[in-house]
Formats: sequence, C-alpha cells, structure tokens
Amino acid sequence: MSKKITQDELEAYLWGSAVLLRNHIDAGAYKQYIFPLLFFKRLNDVYEEETEKAVRENGPEAAEWEETHSFTIPAGAHWDDVRNVPTDVGKAIQTAFRAIEKANTDKLTGIFGDGTWTNKRRLPDRLLKDLLEHFSSKTLSIENCPEDELGYGYEYLIKKFADDSGHTAQEFYTNRTVVHLMTELLKPESGEAIYDPTCGSAGMLISSIAYLKENGKEWRNVSLFGQEINALTSAIARMNLFLHGIEDFQIVNGDTLAAPAFIERGKLKTFDLVLANPPYSIKEWNRDAFSADRYGRNFLGVPPQGRADYAFLQHIIKSLDEKTGRCAILFPHGVLFRNEESDMREKLVRGDYVECVIGLAANLFYNSPMEACIMICRMQKKPDRKGKVLFINAINEVERKNAQSALTDDHIKKIADAYVGYKDDDGFAKVVSTKDIEENNFSLSIPLYVKPAADAIEMDTLTVQQHYENWIAISERVHKNYSLLNEMIEEGGGEDA
Repeated sequence: MSKKITQDELEAYLWGSAVLLRNHIDAGAYKQYIFPLLFFKRLNDVYEEETEKAVRENGPEAAEWEETHSFTIPAGAHWDDVRNVPTDVGKAIQTAFRAIEKANTDKLTGIFGDGTWTNKRRLPDRLLKDLLEHFSSKTLSIENCPEDELGYGYEYLIKKFADDSGHTAQEFYTNRTVVHLMTELLKPESGEAIYDPTCGSAGMLISSIAYLKENGKEWRNVSLFGQEINALTSAIARMNLFLHGIEDFQIVNGDTLAAPAFIERGKLKTFDLVLANPPYSIKEWNRDAFSADRYGRNFLGVPPQGRADYAFLQHIIKSLDEKTGRCAILFPHGVLFRNEESDMREKLVRGDYVECVIGLAANLFYNSPMEACIMICRMQKKPDRKGKVLFINAINEVERKNAQSALTDDHIKKIADAYVGYKDDDGFAKVVSTKDIEENNFSLSIPLYVKPAADAIEMDTLTVQQHYENWIAISERVHKNYSLLNEMIEEGGGEDA
C-alpha cells in the first residue's frame, strides 16, 4: 500500500541514519556508508515495485521478464537477504553490492564505493543491524518517493554532511544558491551536452536539469558528463544522478588535468555548456606534463606550480564547442589580478574569451570567509559584446541566516538580469572595452571598473580583499606607465643627440 513520504519525513529519516553512526565513526566518513545503503534500499524497493506492477498487469510469469526491470538485482542480493543474516552483516552487505554491480556493469560498476564494511571494530554487526532496520522503516518506491523528492532528500543529506564534516565539505558540495545562479546565467537548452570537469557530487549537472524542468523544457535528451578525482565522491555523484531519475550521463573517476576522460579522435570532446568549481590554487599537479600537453590546453601559457587555476580554465575553454560553447566557473579572486598569471590573463582578454566577471559576497563557502568570483566565457559572443567584458560587483547581494550565507531568488534575479542586459548600472555593473582593460595592465579586478554609485554615501565599504586587489592593480599600472615614460625619455634623448 502506498504511503507518500513527505519531505520533512524524508529528511528526518535520512538524517536519522547518520545519527546512528555518531560515536562510532568520524562525521567526515558518514557519506561512505550512508549513501551506499540508501542507494541499495532505493534500488531494492524500485525493483520490487516494478515486479508487483508487472505481475498485477501480466501475471506471475512477468516477474522474470527482462523488460520488467530497468536494472537487475541477482538472487541473494536483495535487501531482505542482507537484512536477515544473523552474523557477518558487513560481509553480506559487501557481497550484495558486488553482485549488483557485476549484474549491471554498464550502469552500476563501482557505484557503491569501497567502504570497509567488514571492519567489525568500526562497524560491528549490531550497528549495521540497526542501520538496516532504520532504512527498512520506509519503502522508497517511486510511488512513495518520486525521483525528484528523493533527490532533494539526498541533496539535503549532502548538505548536512558538509555542515558536519568541516573543511572537506567543498570537495563535494558547492553552495546550491551559487550553483542556481550559475545555471540561470548560462540557461541550458534541450538537447545540449553539459560538462563539469570537477563535478563533486554532481550538483551543478543536476541544477541544469532542474532549470529545464522548471522552465517546462525537455530534459531527457540532455547528455551530462563529469569527472571527479575522488573515487567515493564520483560514486556519490552517480548515485545522486540516478536518484534524480537521470539516466543519460557519464561520470568518470580520474584526474582531469593529468588524464581527461572525454576524448574524441585524439582531441578533447567539446560541450555546449560547462559549469565548474575547480579546486582552488592546488599545488600538487604535474606542471611539467601540462607544459607539453598533447591536447593543447596550455594555449594561454603554463601556470605556476603553486596555482593550477589557469590550467583548469584552459582545459574548460578547450572543452567548449566552437559555436555554442559557454561556461561559468567559480574561482578565487586572485585569478583576476595575480602578477604571476598576468601574461596568461592578457592572452585570455586579447582572445576575447571573457564575457562577464561577477564578484560574489563573502562566506558563501563552507568554513571559509573567502570571496569568490564567477567568470563567464563564451566562444561566440553576440556582435555588440565583442571586445567587451561586463563586470558585476555583487558583494552586497547576500543573505545571512542561521550562520549560513546564501543568495535569495531576488539576488539571483538581479545578477542574472544585469548579465542579460549587459549595460552600465551605476555602482553595480560596468561594460568595459579590451582597451580599457589593457590600460589597467589586463587586470580583471572588479573594483577597478565598478565604482561606487555617485549618490552613495561616502564611506569605505570595500573589503580587505578588494583593497588588496586595487593596490595590486594600481601598482602594476604605475610600474607600466613608469616604464613607458622611461622609454619615451630615452627615445627623446636619442633624437636630441
């Protein structure tokens, strides 16, 4: 009998499983055990739902028909098979996981991760029994819990784990309001190929599908692609997509810079739309290999060893379709002005790749007061946008609630409208030419271009970060002008002689 699960009930049910693990394992490891069990329960209940429907409509023999099921659960690997074992529960769970993966190699290989289920010191039988009984308290059929609702519940759990797990949160979770803004800016279309090269738990890819659904557009013909370096997180991403009812996707576990996963005819596969939040300024990467990159991802130059941001940027631009390609990337503000990347930034601007730079408020990231920016690049700009960059200063567009910062719908609309309008808005947005940027030594520091509104009260509202950006940009401009002045003096002296 159907009993529709409310969102509140679902969230309490999901978090209740994590509560059982407290005092047994670290909060950062919850996801390693909760997500696979949740996914196992969902697969089992959907499989049984499909069986009941087929038998009801076509008789008992329909239970064995291949077309009855969208995936396979082998005999002995069902939820109740594991739930009813008296001892060695972890071994039974692990055996069921491997059997299901083996029976569905095209869809589910490696999806349950590699948790240490047989470690009885960490996961004694009693604890696993309690977890299984907790999950058994609700039926996670599609009728009881449709894909989107379970998907939202899953997202809730991801956020809760991010809250609990501390500094590792950003590895697999990006503030969803920022993700929604990025999706709103790029406006995915039906039939497009969408890519996230550092996809975490696939939140950006799922946001693209949600955008299409909300706008009444066909979403089943959209192809999603992602790569994630962390094996567990890549498994979580695949589960997340499945639980949202999305089937056309490829998520690959691997290092995007060292071994990009999506290659066609010896070149990087290209996509219509790329959304990304690359790891900030990583130091452990193979710079030497990138300097001789076979895919030409160093067309702007080779980034310094201590900051791989421009390596990800170049990978993303190279992954864009020449006609339809556009991207939105979350970066630290440093990419806009750091001196060691100035040559690459100059080529980026001269190449006319950058369409918009948006400065975001502080505290939009877990356990970090840092401000970030969104850089939008487009391969084919509209004619009236060529040779121009729109700067938006959105540092005041934020709501602080329950110790968390977020963008409201009004904030997202204001920023998105400014991007669509692509015109000056005193104190908020400014359209700048390539020549203007060149005069600032190709710095993309937002305060250089978006000045306080003329009628604003004269008080210092800039952050320390913005003051630093201004100082760096102005210093570079002074040095450049000083060098030009010296050259003029030397040339003049030569003529007099």
